[in-house]
Amino acid sequence: MKKFLFPLLLLLAVVAHAQVPNTLSAADKVYGLSKFWQEVNYNFVYLNKVDRSKWENAYREAITTVQATKNDYEYYRELQKFCALLNDGHTNIYFPKSIDSLIHKNTFGKYKLFLSNIDNKAIITRINLSAKDEVPVGSEIIEVNGQPTNAYLKQHVLLYISSSTDYVLMDWAIENMLRGLVGEKYDIKYRTPKGKVKSLTLTHAKTTEQEVYPVLEKRELLDLKWYPNETAYLALNAFHDPKINQLFLEKLPELRKAKALIIDLRYNGGGSTSIGRQILDYLSPDTLLYGSKNSTRQHLASFKAWGVFTAPKDTVGSEFAAKSLNAFQDRLMYEFDYNPAHNKVQQSEKVIVPTAILIGHKTTSAAEDFLIYADNQKHMTKIGENSNGSTGQPFMFELPGGGNARICTKKDTYPDGREFVGYGVKPDIEVKMTLQDYIQKKDPVLERALKHLKDQKLAAK
Repeated sequence: MKKFLFPLLLLLAVVAHAQVPNTLSAADKVYGLSKFWQEVNYNFVYLNKVDRSKWENAYREAITTVQATKNDYEYYRELQKFCALLNDGHTNIYFPKSIDSLIHKNTFGKYKLFLSNIDNKAIITRINLSAKDEVPVGSEIIEVNGQPTNAYLKQHVLLYISSSTDYVLMDWAIENMLRGLVGEKYDIKYRTPKGKVKSLTLTHAKTTEQEVYPVLEKRELLDLKWYPNETAYLALNAFHDPKINQLFLEKLPELRKAKALIIDLRYNGGGSTSIGRQILDYLSPDTLLYGSKNSTRQHLASFKAWGVFTAPKDTVGSEFAAKSLNAFQDRLMYEFDYNPAHNKVQQSEKVIVPTAILIGHKTTSAAEDFLIYADNQKHMTKIGENSNGSTGQPFMFELPGGGNARICTKKDTYPDGREFVGYGVKPDIEVKMTLQDYIQKKDPVLERALKHLKDQKLAAK
């Protein structure tokens, strides 16, 4: 039987890779690369943070590299690698649907496993039910295809991910470490929570078993629960659908009974800033809410031409010269008019109680904008880990072969100019999930919030 196993796996891999589209000509590939490069140079709001020499050299090298790719999948991987040099979570390359449908992340036929970053280690935090004893939750993957995990990540994964923060980069890398095409094989070694080292071969294929352990929690758009001491727990899991505002208003009469409130934004990947702010209107006593300050790059061709002949010393006392030099250096910015949002909700309709906001690495974009609006709310305390550290207005456009790209065009800061993109919104009380928390199914962030609110209530007596 063993004699036929390897040829069969090899055949599966060959068949899988034969299905990968190969539709792009060399000219198409160079055009797609050049279009992305051009749009970045013209529109990317953080171009001033990019090493221009490194960026231009990478473009020159990529002209040759992309032409040598064997299929559309390899081509788009090279574009993703090029894009990752910009270190921005709102600037990305997306596969065409024809390729995306061939890519598996968690499914390996007999096995279905999910990875999480815990203390920069690749930890298995979920597994299909039938394999939970063979591959226990809490096991650490210590080797992939003969390489230590960190070395494998550095060589094969991290280079292809666009992220504004190092910690989100590592989160994404570990979560997607075993992502690949149908038929792609991974030889892994893992250490169980009891310290035993085991080996396993994983081959990407459809997994028919649906049950996973622990059970994968389904997150609704909005979820309301109650905890002791009349503490309401409100999960706001996305701001992309205005339906969440209606759901919130339906729960508002019940929420008004709360003596304390927990708002969970840990799994909110963003959406529309205004959707989140409309909810905040009911949770803030202020009539004015101060959101993020915005700017974008400005293009004035003649000023750029004059800037060629302008030296830094020429800008002293000369607004014209300073504008010319900034235009030449791609640093000329347009500041959007800044006005606070008017909160027109009547005080009698609001829920103003001690509030804990749970945040984490997956708190992104419009959810971070929510935190900026809530920054000066004295009755609110942020608990958890740094937010994602990425927001902005992406410019979307198509690429050859059916793929897409987006480029961040808007810079967002706190009203006073403090930057949070690239850093994340920091919690007032930091709480991290440990390996034992996962194994024991604990939520230390929620537990800390409940304790904090209880302590506040006791202190107020």
